[in-house]
Amino acid sequence: MTMFTTSDNIALFYKDWGTGQPIFFSHGWPLSSDAWDSQMLFFGQQGYRVIAHDRRGHGRSEQTWFGNNMDRYADDLAELFEHLDLRNIIMIGHSTGGGEVAHYIGRHGSARVAKAVLVAAVPPLMLKTDTNPKGTPMAVFDGIRAGTASNRSQFFRDLTVPFYGFNRQGVTVNEGLQQAFWLQGMQGGVKSHYDCIHEFSEVDYTSDLKAINKPVLFIHGDDDQIVPLAASAKLAASIVKDATLKIYPGGSHGLAQIDADQFNADVLAFIRR
Repeated sequence: MTMFTTSDNIALFYKDWGTGQPIFFSHGWPLSSDAWDSQMLFFGQQGYRVIAHDRRGHGRSEQTWFGNNMDRYADDLAELFEHLDLRNIIMIGHSTGGGEVAHYIGRHGSARVAKAVLVAAVPPLMLKTDTNPKGTPMAVFDGIRAGTASNRSQFFRDLTVPFYGFNRQGVTVNEGLQQAFWLQGMQGGVKSHYDCIHEFSEVDYTSDLKAINKPVLFIHGDDDQIVPLAASAKLAASIVKDATLKIYPGGSHGLAQIDADQFNADVLAFIRR
């Protein structure tokens, strides 16, 4: 396996395939870089260098007790980019990975970045507050914490249903996709997964979005049951200076897998324009 050791001595797994302009993929919670299989194959075949890592504590990366926070996640990316000498990067982040992309730019700048794509991403803030009334109540995130802590194996299996919209009328359940989600989730460490819930729910990424000075494509489903559109991409796209918002009618949270052909084509068109 290809591993990179961070400055705080944590081993991170990553994939680095092909040649050409680099596209870097940041996965969602509680998944791993394997969630991007369709995209890495497609864009690699289009002549791009495709790179994805397993976030610390997730997938095949080292399971960590400390450092499971967005500052450290962003620093991990900065160190990996420097290690691989990546420049002119297309950064693509799903869900929590969208927060990771935004926070990387907010914390480390955009000198290495050409464009970004945030898909079903958590910014600016998921949590419902007095100033964010369309957000998700804390009780929901407490429930995610309880499910992760008490029986994450069953919780991850159950989560695939709203995640991919398999509870919607007329949608065909993809059991292989459900099993892949479960397997990726169970590869990671429970402490890392537990800590990460705070990072995707309570961290405010507004200042990071304001710092982005490169073109950003927001892709979001209007039936996202995990990160509702009204409190995420619609707001985020109004904050980023050069933003394009593309809404998938009936799209789920896992639209990069469910609608892979359309997603890949839309991202490719954005990259090439």
